[in-house]
Amino acid sequence: MIVRTHSATLLGVNAIEVEIECHEANAQQFRISIVGLPDAAVKEARDRVMAAVRNSGFFAPFTGSITFNLAPADLKKEGPAFDLPLALAFLAGREGLSPDRLAECCIVGELSLSGEIRPVRGILAIALEARAKGRRQLLVPHRVAAEASVVQGIEVIGLQNLREAVLYIKGEKSITPEPCRAAEFFKAHADYGIDFSEVKGQQEAKRAMEIAAAGGHNLLMIGPPGTGKSMLAKRIPTIMPGMHEEEAVETTKIHSASGLLGESGAFIATRPFRSPHHTISDAGLLGGGTNPGPGEVSLAHHGVLFLDELPEFRRSTLEVMRQPLEDGRVTIARAAGTVTFPAQFMLVAAMNPCPCGYYGDLKRECRCGPPAIQKYRQKISGPLLDRIDLHVDVPTVEYKTIAGAETGESSQDIRDRVERARAIQRDRFAKDKGVHTNAGMTPRLIRKHCELDAEGAGFLEHAMTNMNFSARAHDRILKVARTLADLEASEKVLANHVLEAINYRTLDRAMWS
Repeated sequence: MIVRTHSATLLGVNAIEVEIECHEANAQQFRISIVGLPDAAVKEARDRVMAAVRNSGFFAPFTGSITFNLAPADLKKEGPAFDLPLALAFLAGREGLSPDRLAECCIVGELSLSGEIRPVRGILAIALEARAKGRRQLLVPHRVAAEASVVQGIEVIGLQNLREAVLYIKGEKSITPEPCRAAEFFKAHADYGIDFSEVKGQQEAKRAMEIAAAGGHNLLMIGPPGTGKSMLAKRIPTIMPGMHEEEAVETTKIHSASGLLGESGAFIATRPFRSPHHTISDAGLLGGGTNPGPGEVSLAHHGVLFLDELPEFRRSTLEVMRQPLEDGRVTIARAAGTVTFPAQFMLVAAMNPCPCGYYGDLKRECRCGPPAIQKYRQKISGPLLDRIDLHVDVPTVEYKTIAGAETGESSQDIRDRVERARAIQRDRFAKDKGVHTNAGMTPRLIRKHCELDAEGAGFLEHAMTNMNFSARAHDRILKVARTLADLEASEKVLANHVLEAINYRTLDRAMWS
């Protein structure tokens, strides 16, 4: 008799269903073989499964030749998630488990030698795949059942150990399906714990961040050390629109596939903030590996990627971001196939104005000569700089401002204005597939929605002629100007909007001054 059940393996951040077949034949010597392109972890499941079966109290005679087939056979199977379904398929005939019951389930879980079921990566993606394939139930480790329960339309059963799993399949033990607590979790974990009101001064930088959040624009902060650039960057997610359920599921799926979700954090309810060190590799930033996994640009999906000390990153590492900044996704090609990861993030970067950090500071003297300053700034390529919409100076804050009792606007007040501007953009781009914010406008949409009056066109022409802006910078200025108009609920892009947008090309102007 052939016993069938189902499991899943990860390919990037998505899961692919795997059918598990178990066939037993007569043989003088007991033997187990696993076929279907298993990796080392799957092959080692033979020893884990046999030890778990014995230590769970199942003493049926171990005889015959057992063959497990993992289909599709041309798809590489990785990880220990197949332990539990392999064990249940093996025990089906020996313990009287219903083949029909096993066939209608999707089962994942790593087994310890004692029979305890351990959590595995990518449970949310597996739950989505199981639902898509029409499976009635998903049997998972108890510790990650809450994560899988976010997916509606499939019963999620959390299991503690192999014996409990066998009793449940036989119908001798009742286990209540895990309830969906997504709304409850959202409510309990939607607080960031930080607020813009904690930042003293820096009104121009705060204004630039409001514009960036409203239009989904990339932002570069330039200022001496200790002026609050990192403090400001960490608070940008607090003024971005709240996470919708679809965004939260997609973001959680990426973190789940990377193994970054703790047992207490089964769901991501706030926009992610990722801040990799400048020594990060290309693969660490973009994603990669033998079985490609997501990098920092994908872990920041629907959130903020903060690159502090931008010129200290390797130039090759920065250049790999050009594709995700334009396309909102990362494509990694390997001999076994191509994997695409989502990467729609807001890039926020910070840098000093010069190597010593004090060029232009009124109180501390800069020790760098013009060639050193030019060399330092040229570490950032022109094409990458063109993809950053807003450049803003972050100067030293006066002592009186720091010591004063006055606080700035709260994140909630700023977020209210941002959400009103985003609502305007949602209505504007309702019929344009794939475009949700002004930052994503195509040249056709820019021509349609960013028409200038004579005064505004004159300002832009003067800037393009005298500051040698690129064609891409021209489009970025128009996109920012459109966002400025949306923040004021203005149907038209006015001259003052264009002028303010031009002033946010600080680094471009500095390089040509």
